[in-house]
Amino acid sequence: METTKFRQMLHSLGLLTIIVYFQFNLSSSQGNELPYMTSDVKEVSGKLFDYIIVGGGTTGCPLAATLSQDFSVLLVERGGSPYGNPLVIDKRYYGFSLLQTDEFSSVAQSFISKDGVKNHRGRVLGGSSAINGGFYSRASDAFVERAGWDEELVKESYEWVESRVVFTPELTPWQIVFEFGLLEAGILPYNGYSLEHIEGTKVGGSVFDNWGKRHTSADLLEAGNPKNITVLLNATVKNIIFHTNDDAGKEPETRAWGIRFIKSDGSSNKIHEAYLHRPKNSSPWGDVILSSGALGSPQILLLSGIGPQEHLKDFDIPLIQHLKGVGQGMQDNPCIALLVDKMPMNRLPEPPQVVGIADGLRFIIEAGVAPISFNASRMPIAAKIAFPASKGKLELQSTDPKQNPSVEFNYLEKDKDMNQCVKMAELLERVAKSESIALFLGLKPQEKLMSSTDELRKLCKNNVRTYYHYHGGCAIGSVVDDDYKVYSVNGLRVIDGSTFQESPGTNPMATLMMLGRYQGIKLLRQRRDASSNL
Repeated sequence: METTKFRQMLHSLGLLTIIVYFQFNLSSSQGNELPYMTSDVKEVSGKLFDYIIVGGGTTGCPLAATLSQDFSVLLVERGGSPYGNPLVIDKRYYGFSLLQTDEFSSVAQSFISKDGVKNHRGRVLGGSSAINGGFYSRASDAFVERAGWDEELVKESYEWVESRVVFTPELTPWQIVFEFGLLEAGILPYNGYSLEHIEGTKVGGSVFDNWGKRHTSADLLEAGNPKNITVLLNATVKNIIFHTNDDAGKEPETRAWGIRFIKSDGSSNKIHEAYLHRPKNSSPWGDVILSSGALGSPQILLLSGIGPQEHLKDFDIPLIQHLKGVGQGMQDNPCIALLVDKMPMNRLPEPPQVVGIADGLRFIIEAGVAPISFNASRMPIAAKIAFPASKGKLELQSTDPKQNPSVEFNYLEKDKDMNQCVKMAELLERVAKSESIALFLGLKPQEKLMSSTDELRKLCKNNVRTYYHYHGGCAIGSVVDDDYKVYSVNGLRVIDGSTFQESPGTNPMATLMMLGRYQGIKLLRQRRDASSNL
């Protein structure tokens, strides 16, 4: 969209004044000091850091804040700052950022999977926590147990996040009515306000405060040591720099030494580099850590020569390490949505505040008011399958790191997923056609529901969409070990949702934020233990 036309739309919505206000109010929400941020690649080029984190998103920001307690950290984000952008910060314009996308600079980057389903990924400091519905809910106890995490440290890490960016929402009339609709449909018990992932109907946490301001994971940078963090914005990492030690009599050892990066706006293809500090004597090294998400992290590994050998050969990328699991096991939770309003209207957008969790945690149902243009919105009720069996893969389309990779999720490919979708659609219809929702909308309650399994199968097949909770591509056990270290390469880790084999909780945002804090603390402890043993 041309800038002039976009500004005209903003003016018609009263947003232009708000933009000016936010531009003079760029500090974050809590009055603490943010780290130094720059978009000048020359300021970082050639510098050395203890840790380099690629991706200033939902996990990368808390990870950087935590590591900065003891070490210098470079946090590289391909997008810009969320501060000063009302389409990110102001709840009244929730969802608008998904309507205004472009090739290089929009906070949301759109892509279409090979399944033909449109999707988005965050391209802004704070990542997808800056463009999503802001619903905050922890992972289930079973997920934590399967991950093998320290339960006490997980709890402490969640609480660290929650004390800074999570709020108890004030329910809107629509959310209250939706809550009754869930209970009418038998999604019980009623759990009230809870951050736990438990069966029934509940009110979740929100990253929107009661003044309607969004608090992204970027706000967690305030908890770090600002003297130890440098945030490089609008810079895209091209690949990782490696060094192989071929000392005689020793096994060759490949180690990540730094990164190569370019400006994100396409104005220059000049390549810049930043490096890890080389410790003196036998002190432990830091790491290059990929926190670029389920699309970005496997893409960077492939561009760096780590992945399936034959695929890398197709793009003439020199092989560093053959790891066939890179880009494999990609999953997205199949979603079906029903519109409960008759036609588009100019309602204020509403993010979800209430959730129904049903069928042994297998189905997640939420509702909101979603903009479809800058002056019209609809009222969808959406449900997702929490544990799909179908999997796909991610591959490169080119060696340009600014371009999206190719990804296929194979929605509902497995019969198990299709059968679950039919069952979920029946439940979704009961909620959507509940008496509470009908009365709220001024409609006559409908007694007849779809009774044909064939109709429901057709609904699932023709209307499957994303819930924006895609994950995989760098799974633990095939690409990284239990400490998130990439196999057979020293000094390189992946810490983000690409390592997940299922989407945790109602919404993965809470657990991704927690993961950054959790793994940051583990790294600090490991480094302190290693230093004490010298």
